[in-house]
Amino acid sequence: MKYGFVFPRADAYKAIEFAKVAEDAGWDAFFFWEPTYGIDAWVTLAAIARETKKIRLGTLLSPISRMRPWKIASDVLTLDILSNGRVTLCVGLGAIDTGFEELGEETDRKTRAELLDEGLDIMIGLWNWDLSNYEGKHYKIKNLKECEFFTRHPPPKLIQRPRVPIWVVGAWPARKSMERTMKYDGIIPTIKNKQGEFEKITPDHVREICAYVNEHRSSISTFDIIIEGMTPGDNSVATKSIVTPFAEAGATWWIESDWVTPDLTKVLERVKQGPPN
Repeated sequence: MKYGFVFPRADAYKAIEFAKVAEDAGWDAFFFWEPTYGIDAWVTLAAIARETKKIRLGTLLSPISRMRPWKIASDVLTLDILSNGRVTLCVGLGAIDTGFEELGEETDRKTRAELLDEGLDIMIGLWNWDLSNYEGKHYKIKNLKECEFFTRHPPPKLIQRPRVPIWVVGAWPARKSMERTMKYDGIIPTIKNKQGEFEKITPDHVREICAYVNEHRSSISTFDIIIEGMTPGDNSVATKSIVTPFAEAGATWWIESDWVTPDLTKVLERVKQGPPN
C-alpha cells in the first residue's frame, strides 16, 4: 500500500511547506483540493513541483463538468512536465454545495456525468494528439489538426506514458459509475446502498470492488483502489487496526484526509509523523 496526504486548507504558502515536509517524512503523494473559486490547485501544485523531487502530486479532486477539457488538459500537461512525470489526476462529479448553483455551473447529476465522460475523452485525445474531430452532446471539435497555430506551435508530449494516471470517483455498486472507472487507472470508491443513500466504506466493500475489477478490467495494467481516512500518527497499534484491514482487502492507496482539525499546527505534526506504514 502507498500513502498520500491531502492538504485541507486554501493556503498556497502553507501547502508548499506541507508538501516539502510530507516528502521528507516519506509520504508517497501530496494532493490539493480544487475549489470553484479560491486558491488555484494547479498553480499551487506547479510551485510545489519545483520545491520537491519525488513525491507524486495531484488534485483531490477535479470536477471536470465545470472545466473546459482543453484547459484542464493543459494544466495537467504543464504540471507533468514541471514535475518530471509525478502527476496523478483525480476526477469526479464534484460536490455541488461548493458554489455550483451560485456560480451558474451545471448541477444536474446526469448532465455532469456526461460532461465528465466527454471531458476525459477529449483530454486523452489531446494528450495523444490523435484528436482532430469530436462530436459529443456537449462538446464539438472540428479540424483541430489542421489548425495553423498548432502546426507552427505543436504542444509538447506528456512525460508519463501512455498518459498520467487517472483516478475516478466511483459509486459502488452503481453500474454506470463502475463502468466508467474501469476505463481508467483507479477508483476512489463511494458506497451507495439499495436505498440510494451513501454510507461509510468498509473492507468488505473493498473486497467486493476488487472482485468486480478482476472480472471486468480488460487491461492488465495496474488498477488502484484508494481509501480516504484519518490515522493517529502517535499510535502504531491503532493505526494498524485502521489501515491493515483495507490493505488486506485489496486497497492500494491510503489518503490521510483531515478536514476537521482546526489547528494546522496539529495537522502538520501528523504529516511529520509520516505515513501509517
